[in-house]
Amino acid sequence: MSEHLPPNHPAMPTQKIGVLLLNLGTPDGTDYWNVRRYLREFLSDPRVIETNKLVWWPILNLIILSFRPQKSGHAYAQIWDKDKNESPLRVITREQTENLAERLRGDGVMVEFAMRYGNPSTRSVLDKMQAAGCQRILLVPLYPQYSATTTATANDKAFDALRTMRWQPAVRTAPAYYDDPAYIAALGDSIREGVAKLDFEPDVVLTSYHGMPVEYHQKGDPYYCQCHKTTRLLRDYLGWPKDKLMVTFQSRFGPTEWLQPYTDKTLEALPGQGLKKVAVLAPAFHADCIETLEEIAIGGKESFLAAGGEKFAYIPCLNATPTGMDFLENMVRRELGGWL
Repeated sequence: MSEHLPPNHPAMPTQKIGVLLLNLGTPDGTDYWNVRRYLREFLSDPRVIETNKLVWWPILNLIILSFRPQKSGHAYAQIWDKDKNESPLRVITREQTENLAERLRGDGVMVEFAMRYGNPSTRSVLDKMQAAGCQRILLVPLYPQYSATTTATANDKAFDALRTMRWQPAVRTAPAYYDDPAYIAALGDSIREGVAKLDFEPDVVLTSYHGMPVEYHQKGDPYYCQCHKTTRLLRDYLGWPKDKLMVTFQSRFGPTEWLQPYTDKTLEALPGQGLKKVAVLAPAFHADCIETLEEIAIGGKESFLAAGGEKFAYIPCLNATPTGMDFLENMVRRELGGWL
C-alpha cells in the first residue's frame, strides 16, 4: 500500500507515549478584558453552572461579566508573578510539568500541560502531542478529589479535541487520588513540616476545600464525601484528634446554598471560641492559585485577625516540591503500567 502513496504524504513520526497534566485555568493578564474572557469561558461551562442556559445567559453576560472582572482582576494582581507575567497557577503547573518530564525522560515520555479554561488550551496541546507522535496519551487531571465540575469537565475538553482528530491516539484518564496512601503521606508530611516551621502551635488546622452547590452533591457528585475521607485519612496519618483537623469549604458563588461549614465564616467564628491560632491548607488543589494565595492566605488571614485571631498561617499546596513530585511521578508511572 505504501508504494502507491501520493508524493506529498507526510512522514510518520516516531511513536511516543504522552502525559498531559490538566488544570483549571487562568487569565492571561489581570486587566478587565483578559479576566473577562477567562470568566466567560469558565462560567459558560454547563458542568460548572447547571442553571438553564436561557436563564443563565443574561445573568452572566449582562450582570456578572460587567462587574466581576474588575474584582477578580484586583485579586489576581495581588498574587501575580510579575517576573514571569503569569499567574502562580500557570507558573507552578509548568514547573511540575518540566520536573516530571525530566524524571520520565529516560523512558521517552513526552510531558505537557494544558488548561481547561484559558491558555495553553487543551486542544492546542493535544494537537501538538499528536503531531509529535504520541499515539498513547495519559490524561492526568490535577484534582485529588473527583467532581463533575473539575475532573469531568477537564476530561470532556480533551475528548472534544480527540473527537475531531483523524488519527486519534489511545487515551487513558488517571483516577482521583483523594485516598491514595502515597498522596495522604505526601500531604501529611507537608502539614507536619509546615506546622514545625511555625513560631506558634496552631489551636486548630483547617483543611479548606473548594466548595460546590449542595444540589450537585444531592445529584450524586462524590466530591463532598471524598473531601471528608481525605481529611479523615490525614488525621489518622498524623495521629491527630478530630477537633485538631477540621473540614471547611471555600469559594462559594451566588445565592444558592453551598457545602458547609464555610471557611470564611469559620475563620471569623474561631477567635470567639477561644481558638486564636490557626493554620489552613487547601487539599483540593495540587498547585497554589488565586483561591489559595489570595482568598485564603490574604483574605482569610485578614478576616481571622479582624475577628480577634492572633496567629494565622497558610500551608502551601504540594506544588513542585520534591515530596509532591515524588508522588506525582509514582502515580503517573502506575497509570502508565503496560505502556512503558
